[in-house]
Amino acid sequence: MSMIYPKLTIVGAGPGDPDLITLKAIKAIKAANVILYDALINKCLLAHALPETELVFVGKRKGCYRYQQEQINELIVSRAKSHGHVVRLKGGDPFIFGRGAEEIDHAQNHGIETAMVPGISSSVAVPACQGIPLTRRGASESFWVITGTTKSHQISKDIALAATSTATIVILMGMGKLEEIVSIFMAKNKQHVPVAIIQEGTTPREKYGIGTIETIIKVVKEKQLSSPAIIVIGEVVRQRVSLKSIYNDLKQENITC
Repeated sequence: MSMIYPKLTIVGAGPGDPDLITLKAIKAIKAANVILYDALINKCLLAHALPETELVFVGKRKGCYRYQQEQINELIVSRAKSHGHVVRLKGGDPFIFGRGAEEIDHAQNHGIETAMVPGISSSVAVPACQGIPLTRRGASESFWVITGTTKSHQISKDIALAATSTATIVILMGMGKLEEIVSIFMAKNKQHVPVAIIQEGTTPREKYGIGTIETIIKVVKEKQLSSPAIIVIGEVVRQRVSLKSIYNDLKQENITC
């Protein structure tokens, strides 16, 4: 019998477009004995796995949890010890609101070797694919990436701090707190600041709406926008550039679904 070497690799799957995954991530998927994958990954990426690889959906969406985080942690340990190489495939970048570090800590506490493959974060990729640069000379010198909803299900206090700056503000998991976010910015006299909301960015299901702090709630209702979506607040929204798909000029590669 071959020896089993327990290992965990945390892998970022990117923002949704299957082409926006790194070559290193694909190599990790191909080397996995077990893949534990989230709801926000593009499932066609699983086609890179070997036929004998066990695929386990452990995804979480608002109000719907297939596994609690503690159960996922235990699953990582048990599968690593019984099968060997576990790949934890997570949307975006696992170290940006992805609990990747928590899962690595848990695995290491059980003597399991760990590795990390960063992913392209939706916080930068989704606005970029809509032509929104998070920084631009004369408009924004920095940007904040903030969770809209904290572990205690409250709005992040950092949003109020960010609202006092001229930085671009990117809010993830914030649609459920949109009215509170608008109120915070209105209180800072920012009613005319541009806002973009992009739902399921970089995927064929992408929808978006553009307005201002004052109008964005109306825009969301008109466009019927909902989670998962990214909120971008700042003058760079007004300066978005016009783009076309690179596939108008380039032949798609085989990894595209």
